Amino acid sequence: MKKKKSGYKKYKFTYIKITLITLLICLLFVKGYTPFRASEENLFHLTVNGQDVGTVDKREKAEALLTEARRNIASGSDELVFMEAELAIEGEEVLWGYVDDEQEVLARMEAVLRGSTIETMRRSYTLKINDYMVNLASLEEVLQLLQAAVDKYDTEGRFQVELSYDTSREFSVLAADVKAEEEVDKQEEIDCSQGGIASVLARPHTEPIVKQDPDFEDFDLGILTMDFEQKMEIVEAYLPESLLTPVETATERVIMEQETPDIYEVVKGDTLSEIAIKVNIPMDRIVEMNDSLEDINTTLQIGQQLVITVPEPELSVTKVEQKFYEESYDAEVEIIDVDTWYTNQTEVLQQPSAGFRKIVANVTFVDDKEVSREILKEEVVMEAVAKVMKRGTKIPPTYIWPVSGGRETSGFGRRTAPKKGASTNHKGVDIAVPTGTPVKASCGGTVTKAGWGSGYGYVVYIDHEDGRQTRYGHLSRVLVSVGQKVRQGDRIALSGNTGVSTGPHLHFEMRINGTPVNPKKYVP
Repeated sequence: MKKKKSGYKKYKFTYIKITLITLLICLLFVKGYTPFRASEENLFHLTVNGQDVGTVDKREKAEALLTEARRNIASGSDELVFMEAELAIEGEEVLWGYVDDEQEVLARMEAVLRGSTIETMRRSYTLKINDYMVNLASLEEVLQLLQAAVDKYDTEGRFQVELSYDTSREFSVLAADVKAEEEVDKQEEIDCSQGGIASVLARPHTEPIVKQDPDFEDFDLGILTMDFEQKMEIVEAYLPESLLTPVETATERVIMEQETPDIYEVVKGDTLSEIAIKVNIPMDRIVEMNDSLEDINTTLQIGQQLVITVPEPELSVTKVEQKFYEESYDAEVEIIDVDTWYTNQTEVLQQPSAGFRKIVANVTFVDDKEVSREILKEEVVMEAVAKVMKRGTKIPPTYIWPVSGGRETSGFGRRTAPKKGASTNHKGVDIAVPTGTPVKASCGGTVTKAGWGSGYGYVVYIDHEDGRQTRYGHLSRVLVSVGQKVRQGDRIALSGNTGVSTGPHLHFEMRINGTPVNPKKYVP
């Protein structure tokens, strides 16, 4: 009996031992628990941006999960996302512990990162036109804007914009080309043909038959080519939404005339050549922009306002159009230069007569403005007669005001006589200045009178090389004599109040071929 009981106890102890070993093995290998490693951290608590996201059994696994979470967020769209991602790992040594499912940890990390987004950079495109730049959300919007620029001047609706990569550039830069629809269709036909380019090259080549003297009916009128006037490039970029411009707004800014015309006001001493230098615009261009100017020799008036800029769009379109004209035309003026005359001296020898002609020409436009014309065929119905004229080549002398300061008290022309004996048709301008004010020669010349003159009081007359004469009246003292040569600005007299005068002033008069003229038209 004792023997049996002893065997039972031995069996029971063995059973308990096996059960404990089995439980220990299960605890060590079951999913969700980490095994014990002597003197080594084997359980890691993770936080991202201060928020708990779970536990893992290896430190490097935490780094890998964070990298995957960031990659998942970035790959979910075409946008470039900037986010805070501060990973904190706290390790500990445990005999056993619970480990979270990796996918759950990953999901928690993604949720925290999405809530920590600093800025989202959107895939977009920057259109650069010379120094002007605009950012658009997509290539479709870029095409929409450029096509709008072309459509504005494509009266036939035949041209469309195509984008292609510029192979000459190291980085990905797109260029824009404008092609006629028939060119696009032909290219698509070549690309889709079974033989490809080889079959096209294999076709027999025949030169087009060109008539030596085509009739007007033989020309194919209409727009031949279109292109963009400015240098332009399109670059892919990642930008925040705030920097993108709506395509409608961008289109208006780019293709509409934006610049406000600048105005220049003529001041004393200005000439057209000096103004051209100041504003950096050629004289003929200034004349073209201002209807008040006949040519580059037009006399300017103080206070006259000149337009010096013309509104232009940021993006212009160049087109070549073949056109038929029936028009009147003028023959070129024939100029006979006379070296002994001044440039303001002319004589017409033959009056012009307009002709009439029919032409076909390739006309180049920038936007709506014609910039050149190449005549392909011309038929003159009636010949034009040219204008023939003599014109001087010498630069005429300039004139200055004879006194410094003062104010005008009586202008040129009809007036009420200021006192008995004074003229009602004033032949000059009166400038009020104190008696004794120095009077200067308005222009260089020869003194032809210096002394007393009826009505003028003491007076000086100066004849000038261009045929004009200036007179200076009511002087208190004359400082020159008849026959004396004077230069512009030389002191010739002192102002006064002599003759028929209402007070101290200078009477300044200018005559051309003996006829009084308003000096303000000739003195800046």
